[in-house]
Amino acid sequence: MNTMQTYKNPIVEQRADPWVYKHSDNYYYFVASVPEYDRLEIRRSKTIQGIGKAEAITVWRKNETGPQSSLIWAPELHFIKGKWYIYFAAARTDQPVNGTFDHRMFVLENESPDPLKGEWIHKGQVKTEWESFSLDATAFEHKGILYYVWAQRDFNIKGNSNIYIAEMENPWTIKGPQVMLSRPELPWETIGFHVNEGPAMLKRNGKVFITYSCSATDHNYCMGLLTAEEDSDLLNPASWTKSPNPVFQSAPENGQYGPGHNSFTVSEDGSEDILIYHARNYTEIEGDPLYDPNRHTRAQVFKWNQDGSPNFGIPLPDAVNKSKSKS
Repeated sequence: MNTMQTYKNPIVEQRADPWVYKHSDNYYYFVASVPEYDRLEIRRSKTIQGIGKAEAITVWRKNETGPQSSLIWAPELHFIKGKWYIYFAAARTDQPVNGTFDHRMFVLENESPDPLKGEWIHKGQVKTEWESFSLDATAFEHKGILYYVWAQRDFNIKGNSNIYIAEMENPWTIKGPQVMLSRPELPWETIGFHVNEGPAMLKRNGKVFITYSCSATDHNYCMGLLTAEEDSDLLNPASWTKSPNPVFQSAPENGQYGPGHNSFTVSEDGSEDILIYHARNYTEIEGDPLYDPNRHTRAQVFKWNQDGSPNFGIPLPDAVNKSKSKS
């Protein structure tokens, strides 16, 4: 018997950098950047579509001054060794006068089985090998090792940020060394800005995949893909291959522009893989695209190529997106 899986996009309006995690309690937990960039909030729903109607619970607000007082970006919610963690990036109100973003990465911890309850304890900054603009952290466990993947600026390399990986001593401490997996170098990675950011991990078919986002945050924003064999040394850059072309990009024919900063989850019955991402439905942006609030969260089923790599297709139009799943 076939059932029809449907998602009506956008899932959540005005939420960029979306992260959806399906927990063992069968709830989907959702965090994202809010347009005000001033807080961290969590939503919970038994369905992906229901996330947009779920109550947004604020669990942390930015400081008034000093570190973590400005531009709270790209949170992710993780459940690691029986505790909840939120990774996020934050800048300071007293940023350099030249306007350069000065983000660093931070971690909150909650021991409660329910992340909407309990106390969120600040575990501090995730310290990297050098101090510079850093953001978009994600974490994953593979073969008993906890890895941390993030975007950071190296002043010796042209551009805003590269993708790095490191082993973790615990969920808030890098064990080191940090290894660069990707830098913006291809034409589609360097439009407007030289950017690699927003990494997200996916394991399937004997491989480890890391998607990432590139270029300016307007209609040129798109997604790239790194691939490694699951038995390879993930801390060796030679283990990773970069796809030569974007794997997900604007689809003007469907009114979708600048898709990226994604996460992965599965459908309600577990039979389909779901890409969660943000995009706009127009290109006429006034001022800095970062302050245009209309990057909406979207969900889309994706398939797999014969070689075991993901096939994300193209962003579907804002409507009811249908896919057939087996039950």
